[in-house]
Formats: sequence, C-alpha cells, structure tokens
Amino acid sequence: MSMNTAKIAALDKASVLHPFTQLKDFATGKLGDPTIVETGKGIRIKDATGREYIDGFAGLYCVNIGYGRTEVAEAISRQAYRLAYYHSYAAHTTDELAILSDRLVRMAPGKMSKVFYGLSGSDANETQVKLVWYYNNLRGQPKKKKIISRHRGYHGCSVISGSLTGMSFYHDHMDLPVSGILHTGTPHHYWEAHEGESEAEFSKRRAEELETLILREGPETVGAFIGEPVLGTGGITPPPEGYWPAIQAVLRKYDVLLIADEVITGFGRIGTPFGSHLYGIEPDLVTVAKGLTSAYFPLSGAIVGEKVFKVLEEGADRVGAFSHGFTYSGHPIGAAAANAVLDIVEKEDLAGKARTVGAYFQARLKEAFGQLPIVGEVRGVGMLGAVEFVPDRSVRKRFDPAHKVGARISAAARERGLIARAMPHGDILGFAPPLVTTESEIDEIVDIAEKAVRYVMDELAKEGVLR
Repeated sequence: MSMNTAKIAALDKASVLHPFTQLKDFATGKLGDPTIVETGKGIRIKDATGREYIDGFAGLYCVNIGYGRTEVAEAISRQAYRLAYYHSYAAHTTDELAILSDRLVRMAPGKMSKVFYGLSGSDANETQVKLVWYYNNLRGQPKKKKIISRHRGYHGCSVISGSLTGMSFYHDHMDLPVSGILHTGTPHHYWEAHEGESEAEFSKRRAEELETLILREGPETVGAFIGEPVLGTGGITPPPEGYWPAIQAVLRKYDVLLIADEVITGFGRIGTPFGSHLYGIEPDLVTVAKGLTSAYFPLSGAIVGEKVFKVLEEGADRVGAFSHGFTYSGHPIGAAAANAVLDIVEKEDLAGKARTVGAYFQARLKEAFGQLPIVGEVRGVGMLGAVEFVPDRSVRKRFDPAHKVGARISAAARERGLIARAMPHGDILGFAPPLVTTESEIDEIVDIAEKAVRYVMDELAKEGVLR
C-alpha cells in the first residue's frame, strides 16, 4: 500500500460512518483497511492495490449498464456546464426533466400520470406513503392510512421506508417500525409452504391471510399495500405461481392502493421493462431508482397513477399547493444522466439481453449448484439469482447462524475475484450482475462461485458441520 493510499484509508477510518459495517471492528482494525475502489469498466472494478473484481452484484443491483460508460459521463458534463442546478418548485423545469418524465410515464406499468423525483428508493417510498395519506384525506377517508408490507420485503431504511422493510435487523434499536405499518406473509414457497402445498395453493393462502389482516384492521383503515415484484434483499425470491393475481384481487375488493416497488426490477433487470410487466401487476403507484440512472447519479421517482393524481388535482382548489418536495427534486444533472442511461437501455435492448443471457444464467446456476448436498434451492429470474444453503437438502432446515455459511461463501468468492452478496436472514449467495454481462462472463461468475462453495463445503466437513 502506497503512502497516499494508506493516508486515504486512515482518513476514512477516522471520519466516515459506513453503512452496514460493524463500527467497533472497523475502528479497531479487526476488519482491516477499507477497500478503496478506484476504477471500473464493464462488469469489473479495480481497487487501489490494483486488484480487480468481477462485480456480480452491479454495485447494489444498480449499475445495470456497467461501469465506465462515457456516454453518461458526457451527458452529465454537458448538463453541468449548461446548467448545474435549478429547482422544480412552483412549476420550474428543465428540458431533460420534462423529456424524462414523459418517457417514464409512457414506459411504466399501469395507467400512470406524473412523476415526483427524489434521490433514493428510500425517499421515494417515503413520498409514496405521504401520497397515500394525502389521497385518502382529499377523498374524505381520513382513517384509511395503514400500509401493509411483507415480511422480508425491502423498501429502504429511512423512518417510514425502514418500517415498511420487513426484516428485524433494520428495526432493532432504531425504534422501528412506526405505528400504522403492518406486515403480512412472505411469498416464499420453499420455506413457508405447508407440506404438500402447491405454489398455487400457497399463493391462495397468502392472499387469504392478507384479506384476514385487512378485515381484522378494518378496510376503512387500510390505505395501501407495497411489494417488490420479486423480493430483493429479502432473498432474491420470485413470486410463486398465481401470487400477484390473488393479491391484487384482494386489494381491489377492499379499495387498497397497490405500490409496486420497482427499485430493483425496473428498467430491464428481469427481462421486461418493469417487473410488473412480467407478473401482470397493475399498480396505482410505482417506485423507481437504481437502474433509472444505473447509479451514475442519485435519482429516484415516485410515479403516480391517473386514479391517484385525479384526486390530487381535484382537491387543489380546496387545499392549495402540493406541499411536498426536496431541494434536489428533479435535479437537472440527474435527469440528464437518466435520459442517457435509458437511451442505452433502449438502444442496446438490455431488457432483451436480460431475458436471453438471464435464461443462460439461470440454467448455469442450476447446473452448477442444483445437486450439491448443501443447496436447498436455486432460484431467480432474468439477471437476478440466488443459491440458498442448508445442512441437508432432504429436509427444510437452516444452518446454525453461528457457522456463518453464507458470509463465508461470499468471502471465499471475493478472495477469488468475484463480488457476490451474502443475503440477510439465511445462508444465501445472491447475484445481480450488470445487464451488459455476456454469456462467457456468466460462465466466469458461476465457475468462481462454484469453487467458493466447494471450498467452504470442504471446510465445513473438516469442522464436522457436514457429514
């Protein structure tokens, strides 16, 4: 490590509060030095020591177009030179913002009308909840405010979005979830199904449980249901057969809005423009971020459906201006970056590539891991994949968390030059490679991951964990 790099590491340790990092272990050096990421090209990044990694998780599911796309850098530069910033309050706009909003309304699922902008998926979901509350106030239903999410759903980690997230470690010691946020069952057939229950039967039961929850709370108090088309951080879990039609029937019956959280599944990741298109979801509100700019600039959107916007518009004479917004709502550089990214997504048909290369990816995962004795399930769709590890594939039982199997496999993959994520609440290795990944690069990813899994299997055998 050069003196300059050592200095950067020291400055970082002394001054950066890192998310999802064991603070004491990092401060005392137990975790070693921070990884200083310096460059990226295609699906690879390089750190300050010169070590290269395949980024099998596209940052955090977000660098869909890959690293180093100069088209986006040039669009950002042009906009910064022309106009680095102006706000969108009081009907101000820029050409990039108007163009972007029009294309999002046209490409989004359902009948959409307008887009409100933020900087992250978390703040976009905060906005969605405020919109649900505002909508029901304006239409004379002030009690209809509760929001139903799912256990293991992920919707952010700010106050409301963190409450929507259905994983306990996002809540512990943070005074979350706040009141008015409810959770219903996880749509994961492997772990949650009754013995002999088919996927369709399981989906019907989950819908019945949702209906029971709504009736228990009182339909007049439930404003919206939020869900990811495919569970992301909760385990990269596609929905079981019949799940979304069954859920939507319940929501329509009780006049409950549907928020589709498309932060991960939007802009081609699972082989369609949005995840809703694949599963027949007709949302009232759509949340986008991540792939919107491929993380080249922070930008998110709350896309508002016609049904909701009509109520907001009709109520304006009575209540005045729409009193919600951020300094950086509709930032012109973010809009320019998003337009440049979406140009690439469309021109290179990245949704189509995610379908074809994604099918190859799913087949390779099943081929490499499907018969290993510690693999309970291989699952995924498009360019999302996960392998879940269990001590005995013949019974549905988890490893003792003390063995840290998922984390060890992720670390072994990293040592071999592959970034794949150890997913929370289980021993799961998750993949979300950039949408520009080729079939030969998929082979590299799967081959490295298989070596990592077999290495940890040997370790577990030596420790007596496996027989």
